[in-house]
Amino acid sequence: MPEKETGKQLKELEGKLKGTILWNEPMSKHTSYGIGGSARGFFYPVDENDLKSILKAAWQQNIKIYIIGSGSNLLVSDTGFDGIVISLSKHFRSMTVKETHVFAQSGTMMGHFVKECLRENLTGVESLIGVPGTLGGAVRMNAGAYGHEISNFLKSLSVMTLSGEQRDYERHEVEFSYRSSSLSDDQVILAATFEMEKGEPEKIRSLKAKASQSRKATQPLRFRSAGSVFKNPPNAKPAGYLIERAGLKGTKRGAAEISPKHGNFFLNHGGSTAEDIAWLIRLARKTVQKKLGVDLELEIKTLGFSPDYFDA
Repeated sequence: MPEKETGKQLKELEGKLKGTILWNEPMSKHTSYGIGGSARGFFYPVDENDLKSILKAAWQQNIKIYIIGSGSNLLVSDTGFDGIVISLSKHFRSMTVKETHVFAQSGTMMGHFVKECLRENLTGVESLIGVPGTLGGAVRMNAGAYGHEISNFLKSLSVMTLSGEQRDYERHEVEFSYRSSSLSDDQVILAATFEMEKGEPEKIRSLKAKASQSRKATQPLRFRSAGSVFKNPPNAKPAGYLIERAGLKGTKRGAAEISPKHGNFFLNHGGSTAEDIAWLIRLARKTVQKKLGVDLELEIKTLGFSPDYFDA
């Protein structure tokens, strides 16, 4: 893919930042899929002032912005993204635990968040052990596993809009449901506070081990993926089960495959394109709808595709 023209307006952002700036950056370097064309700019802001400078300048110049964490649930098109991608995963990683009160910035990796909570014998997040990505993404999508969701413990949130305005929310001001929240796309999560409960160390270790063993037994963790591709539909069997019932486990397109181990994991075995994954996604939606009458909704995020690209 030819390099995108950076342009004078984007170059002017460079003087406003303390953080790292990467021009015409391949998104394949920033997603767990290892797939994706280039973004015009890829920025790691150092702090909130740095982030505000980027957002305000881009907003005023009508430049597209997309916020990511670690790219663990993101599929980027082969043609890339004609805008700025901002990742908070490098510098927004502060976390403190005081008794049952937990503060964490949105770039904190979920693995670290869970381990620090368990180290202090805080219970309720054991089932999230092994959940990839950052805290910000986990809160926005209300990540959960084995009956627990991260919003169960949320106390407050700090966000910044794409125009650079900052606002705090109390828990009751944000609605959460299965793998979603009422936060709008133009709100960037900066940090969150949680109120947890103390638990018995032995019981916590047991629940953690059970969740970890279940994940290893049922998920293809050794291969590149973005985790669950589809949300589990309401009033129906889980998406992985439906894809298996539709006879699609093990289906391949190029170096991409619907995992033989878990039907809701689509794998990149090395050298897969975004179109290979997208083709399997469309096939799964079409086949499950036709054979089982269930419409599957994407759980992964997509970037650089047209709105109807994944229609069955």
